[in-house]
Amino acid sequence: MAYLLTFGIIASLFLASISLYRYGNIQRQHILVTISVLTAWCFSFLIVFTIPLDVTSTLYRQCLAEHLVPKNGSINISTSTLSTEQECQAPWGMVPETVFPNLWRIIYWSSQFLTWLIMPLMQSYLKAGDFNIKGKLKSALIENAIYYGSYLFICGVLLIYIAAKGVSLDWQKLKAIASSASNTWGLFLLVLLLGYALVEVPRSLWNNAKPGYTLQYAYFKAAKLSTDKAEAEEHVDDVLESLQCISRAVPNNHELRPCVETILRKVPIELQERASRNYARSGGNGLGGTSSTIVPSEKALVRIHKQVIKSLQTLQRTEALWSVQVEKVMHLEDVARNIHSAEHRFKTEFSRQRSQLDRICYSPTVQWYWECLLRAPFLKTLCVLSAVMSAMVVWSELTFFSRHPVLSIFANVINVAKSSYDFFTIELFSMIVLCYFFYCTYSTILRIRFLNLYYLAPHHQTNEHSLIFSGMLLCRLTPPMCLNFLGLIHMDSHIIQKRIMETYYTQIMGHMDVIGIIANGFNIYFPMCMLAFCLATWFSVGSRALNALGFQQFLQNETLATELVQEGKDLIAREKRRRQRAEEAMARRRDFSRGGDPLTNASKYRSLGGAPVGVDQLSGSRTPADGLLRDGEGYDYAAVASSSALGVPRSLSEEINERFGVSTHVQVGFKGTTNEQQPLDEYEHESRIVGPPPRGLFDDV
Repeated sequence: MAYLLTFGIIASLFLASISLYRYGNIQRQHILVTISVLTAWCFSFLIVFTIPLDVTSTLYRQCLAEHLVPKNGSINISTSTLSTEQECQAPWGMVPETVFPNLWRIIYWSSQFLTWLIMPLMQSYLKAGDFNIKGKLKSALIENAIYYGSYLFICGVLLIYIAAKGVSLDWQKLKAIASSASNTWGLFLLVLLLGYALVEVPRSLWNNAKPGYTLQYAYFKAAKLSTDKAEAEEHVDDVLESLQCISRAVPNNHELRPCVETILRKVPIELQERASRNYARSGGNGLGGTSSTIVPSEKALVRIHKQVIKSLQTLQRTEALWSVQVEKVMHLEDVARNIHSAEHRFKTEFSRQRSQLDRICYSPTVQWYWECLLRAPFLKTLCVLSAVMSAMVVWSELTFFSRHPVLSIFANVINVAKSSYDFFTIELFSMIVLCYFFYCTYSTILRIRFLNLYYLAPHHQTNEHSLIFSGMLLCRLTPPMCLNFLGLIHMDSHIIQKRIMETYYTQIMGHMDVIGIIANGFNIYFPMCMLAFCLATWFSVGSRALNALGFQQFLQNETLATELVQEGKDLIAREKRRRQRAEEAMARRRDFSRGGDPLTNASKYRSLGGAPVGVDQLSGSRTPADGLLRDGEGYDYAAVASSSALGVPRSLSEEINERFGVSTHVQVGFKGTTNEQQPLDEYEHESRIVGPPPRGLFDDV
């Protein structure tokens, strides 16, 4: 009967693995980072999938208790057993009573151990710029000592407050206080994230159903990414100019020279040469304006090492995300051109590689009907459903503390199903609500960027300490999210002030009201602040404030946004011209290798007005495509063109991939594309995924 629990475990592991593969780079990141992040994500997902089973198990135990103990207090064993079997049918996925307590203990305390101890140390270790394990550990401990010192101070104040109230403390109460503090902190973050997502999720679905809006926003994002890439390049130049000064100041026979070489090995040759030219152009003055011959200290090398790691990571990520955004904009432009097509066949401007299965299942006709006809109504339907669910969540958050009458929509649904002991409806409804909570909360986490330091970038572009940061957030948010859900359905006795049989989850996780100041108002009235955050999101108060502070946000009818949209459009047009010139160069090179006249072919290409060219499958010569390029070409967000096979210098990200140490490496992870009509050896692109990490615990040496 435990097949639902088994399914939940498998589904949690599958979702965590897929998410980690999409955002991380499993081949390059250290195995300990992979295991810790996978565990944190898997446990968070498992809590969400298992709560409905715990709810139905608790209601089943309530049913047994009600029928075994009649109202008059007398028990007839012969009739009560038969009555119980008739009225109380075991729910789907029923497990022995000892399973849930043990499961929750393992999940909760493992998650808390990861999020408050292991992962912060691991994160600080990764960011450290020291050159050996001992130095990295020392830096991590010092950084976390400062971090946890503030928490210990707060905990000390709370303990003094509790002692002043005359409450005796023992180990069990200390654990309850720690759990309460963690859950309260998680509830604070949860309200902030949900207040944003409950409005933004339906609105983003509606906006994505409008092709014009989506394309304008894609242009805007391309302009911002171009600016970020330019700033990252400037920052790298500044850091490497300082590194050049340090490198020239440290003699070859100096004891710190190996540390300098360790830093230099992470810098691509192209950047080293450019830094040398800038250094020579400035007359060897460097950033400080004077050429110093003083040998720097080891602390200075640690500091510059940390700056090099961070700047190269940012540069590589912005370059990769720029390439992805260019592909996305071109796809949206293809949709805009095909939407009024009378042929009902999706045609692309630039050919892309597609697998045989993809060509069969997702033919140009099927792609046209989905992209140009069905996608917008589907997204609008999802928008309406999510808007209704968001309204139900906000109303229930505002009224869940009311016991008589019961105003919470979720509590009323559970009560109606409980009256007939319809466990299937309870499980299904609880799963739908929790999955919506899950999606809103976690989708917001995937969008937030903390000062450009912690950023979950898709296509394997998330570095290790950002992955760890996301794992910490999930471990801290999931328990209070589930406790909040149990409060919404009136299965938390400390909220509705009624003695009821509670879930095993609440028994193990505890309540969020151990401390009086928390019990008397925070956990009840603070969720009401969600309405204020929802209204602020609806009127784009945060976006307008950020825009006023100089952080460009996409606000329609704003002058700055319009300028950035036009800038993005110009950047994409320039990128398309570059790709067309690359295709022309490939055509000339191929014709020259086959004995043709490249000048004649180039003139033929120019006679077509510089239009994109196709490939004749029989002769192999380039032929013009009618209007849009060859139909039937799919769109691959993870495809980034590589020019290494054509004699063009390798990209900067590729150079960084070869030189970056495992402890801070962020790898592009996009495989090259090939034209499906051409032999593979002519378009043999390099894969940017390299082998397993070297041995050693995050060691750069």
